[in-house]
Amino acid sequence: MKNSDIHKVIEILHQLVAKWKVPVVGRVSGSPPDPFKVLISCILSIRTQDKTTNEASKRLFRLADSPQSIMRLPLSQIEKAIYPVGFYRNKAHNILQISEQLAQKYNCRVPDEIDELLKFKGVGRKTANLLITLGYKKPGICVDTHVHRICNRWGYVKTSTPEKTEFTLREKLPSQYWIEFNGLLVALGQNLCRPVSPKCDLCPLKRFCEKVGV
Repeated sequence: MKNSDIHKVIEILHQLVAKWKVPVVGRVSGSPPDPFKVLISCILSIRTQDKTTNEASKRLFRLADSPQSIMRLPLSQIEKAIYPVGFYRNKAHNILQISEQLAQKYNCRVPDEIDELLKFKGVGRKTANLLITLGYKKPGICVDTHVHRICNRWGYVKTSTPEKTEFTLREKLPSQYWIEFNGLLVALGQNLCRPVSPKCDLCPLKRFCEKVGV
């Protein structure tokens, strides 16, 4: 893919994604998004399917939707609410610990800086970037498996890890697309550009794609 193609690609993605569901974190975090709900939903979504994440997030937020209210829940109740998300016991412990940290050190406000967010257990660069883009509408590039896979499949980047993809995109991707990029590519990855047997014949982006590894 040529660098100049990205503008047309984004335009086509907007038309495609309008027909598909918004990724789960965007759906359950509210409108306007609540940074705390974004953070917790991101943690729940790691290695978990969207449907399971959506249901677990809703169950938990019905019980508690702020650091203060989470702290009042027994760990066992958090575990029960978020089950069967992947690694639910570890995630329940992290959610409780993060809520305590937010209350003790941040006046219950979720930080809006990546370096500060990375201090929380269970929060990596993907979650931190998604939090600042969705929760605070600040520039960031959230790179998950979909973004990493698709950008390399297109030939837009040639990287070996999601972290390297993020930093390459920070140099290459026009800044006006940073905030929305993850949501667009997650929808594409879930519906057409799948890890195995991608639907290349049906994809309106195929003329831009080098089909690396397909």
